[in-house]
Amino acid sequence: MAERLWAHSARDSDGLRHGLADHLRGTGRRAGAFGEIFGAGPLAAHCGLVHDVGKGSCEWQRGLIRAESSNGPVGVPHKHAGTWLLDQQRLGILAAVVFGHHGGLPSAARLKAELQFADHHPLVAEAIRRVGEIVPEIHLQGPIALPGWLGDAKVVAADPYALDLLVRMVYSTVVDADFLDTEAHFAGVARAVHRMSAADLVDRYDRRRSELLVARLSEQGPCPVDGLRQEVYEQAVAAAGGPRGIYRLPAPTGSGKTLAAGGFAVHHARIHGLRRVIVAVPFMSITEQNADVYRQLLDRDGEEPLVLEHHSGVDLDGDYANRRWQRLAAENWDAPFVVTTTIRLFESLFSNKPAAMRRVHRLAGAVIVLDEVQALPDRLLIPIISALRTLTERFGSTVLLASATQPPFEVLSPLRATPIRDVIAEPKPLYKALNRVRYEWRLHPKPTLAEIAGEAAEEPQALVVVNTTKDASRLHQLVEQNRSALHLSTRMAAAHRRDALAEVKRLLDAREPVSVVSTQLVEAGVDLDFPVGFRAVAPADSMQQAAGRVNRGGRLPYGRVIVFDPEDGSKGVKALYGAALEATRDRFGPECAPDDLDALEAYYRARFDFHNVEHVGQEIQKERLAHDFPRVAELFRMIDEWTVPVAVPYGDVDELQRILAHLRSGIPGAGVQLRALRPYLATVPKGAAIRAVEEGLAAPVVGDLIEWLGDYHPKRGIEITSPDPQELVF
Repeated sequence: MAERLWAHSARDSDGLRHGLADHLRGTGRRAGAFGEIFGAGPLAAHCGLVHDVGKGSCEWQRGLIRAESSNGPVGVPHKHAGTWLLDQQRLGILAAVVFGHHGGLPSAARLKAELQFADHHPLVAEAIRRVGEIVPEIHLQGPIALPGWLGDAKVVAADPYALDLLVRMVYSTVVDADFLDTEAHFAGVARAVHRMSAADLVDRYDRRRSELLVARLSEQGPCPVDGLRQEVYEQAVAAAGGPRGIYRLPAPTGSGKTLAAGGFAVHHARIHGLRRVIVAVPFMSITEQNADVYRQLLDRDGEEPLVLEHHSGVDLDGDYANRRWQRLAAENWDAPFVVTTTIRLFESLFSNKPAAMRRVHRLAGAVIVLDEVQALPDRLLIPIISALRTLTERFGSTVLLASATQPPFEVLSPLRATPIRDVIAEPKPLYKALNRVRYEWRLHPKPTLAEIAGEAAEEPQALVVVNTTKDASRLHQLVEQNRSALHLSTRMAAAHRRDALAEVKRLLDAREPVSVVSTQLVEAGVDLDFPVGFRAVAPADSMQQAAGRVNRGGRLPYGRVIVFDPEDGSKGVKALYGAALEATRDRFGPECAPDDLDALEAYYRARFDFHNVEHVGQEIQKERLAHDFPRVAELFRMIDEWTVPVAVPYGDVDELQRILAHLRSGIPGAGVQLRALRPYLATVPKGAAIRAVEEGLAAPVVGDLIEWLGDYHPKRGIEITSPDPQELVF
């Protein structure tokens, strides 16, 4: 029977089952190719080769036949055999790769216990014997080739977290390879691989950028800051000639940072032969805008898209992943230019679940652009920066840290001995030349939201930014008592936000009256240009980012930014921002504006101290050293994990229903459908989502995705109440 071992059930198209030997070798071949990029090709290939050896037992094979007829699970564990093999082959913690390839990377303690169980389990020896007859290479003939640095005691001592990242990388190659090989079986054809790499994009990027600049000049005329934007771009391209490593792009708002960062990335990729650019930004609204910019530069009609936008955040792991197609639908970032959120990037890197982690290996040998890095959460800075350092030193990547309010990350322990190269050699003159606003302060006495609404309504064109969706909704209603106003928050569908932003830009360009009330999603990367802006008191970097939407083109001598502390604003703001807000109050006000670079650096240092960044971050680092992968994932929580995606009836409702029906059906091709769903997605707090389902205002779809069945306001989107101030942001 050994020659008739199967890996997967028969596919619907022709009734053919997936041979186990074919699946093991196919997964090993793919994983090995992925691992070559970071010097672990043989290791990844071997882990892929043995990952499903446990399916060789007679009991598992009988279970597959039963499952095929009943359409149920096999019900027989199969991961112990390959795990035991890797342990016997002296690969240590890397045996976790096989044990966790479906359920998630285990802790080292759990792995030890499972290996003791495997020592005495008859199915393990049987499966290894039967599979060894048809795939003899599962038995190594000598030591397996490992990355060279792994055997260097000095290197390991200098970065003890490198092994943690190696396990994650190898796990990612195996999971992605397993999913791709399985998908190819059930689809009857392998997924197409992108022919172009990031290194091929330079000529297209530069040519199209020039064409767009010429078109803008002919439509809008010259802009006072055009020369400075060109200077920033040229410095970015020149810096791209440097070695791989960590770079810093401090560039004031309105200086063309998005184009400059992309230019650096593609030029650096060509010089070093890198395959991929991954741009990560903090908010979905920026993802949408930046992806549109990069599509204009790189994509062409009638050709395969080069830019992949990934931010949906539908959780396809954990308790939700009870269907094979859900796991196969997870994005794997197989594109030369990826635009995602920092949430998606770092949740993948520090997760322990397969659907999230299948894309981690794409970070190796890539240019990773972290835009608006000031938005990274302080409590997670140590593990984040530590991982970025390891990516550049051991996995062939380059990281570009971009922000108008650049934090001094070099003062934190992971980067104290690591060189950071500056893209802009002398940033202070650039900031001085692009100083386009004057701050006004409404702190004592504190104004009410109604007073701010009345003042904003008197301005021909004004932007008001507040800290919570609750305040944004109230303030929008107050402004509309005086005049029509637009609203922006993530309670609106992505297409709704895009339409609102397009209308805002139209009104601004036409010099027509326009009032906008927004959460802080508008602060970073959104290309708006108001003469006046109002900003509720927030950390200094947020206030400066809001100021970047004022007099952006430099057409006024100075724009006005009114900072106000609302008497009746949401009470949870202090708890939400914590020490960052206290450090701001201590340092900024009428005597010192948030655009003072020296004061801003002192603010960050104080903020890091107030938040005890070094100590707080060490809890995750300790668990990384202990290889407790589930605990790391539990501790590493970014803000979007308080929310879930919601499909809302905005736009083509018939198309939305078709997509949702496809997702609910379990028909193959769900990855394409999840991408098509993006324009319809808003977000709501997890608690509110649970209540909405219980009350019949929403219905589950797949994973943690829900369909909104309640009212949807034509300007404000989903309107909900929540007692938790942390659920009110964005």
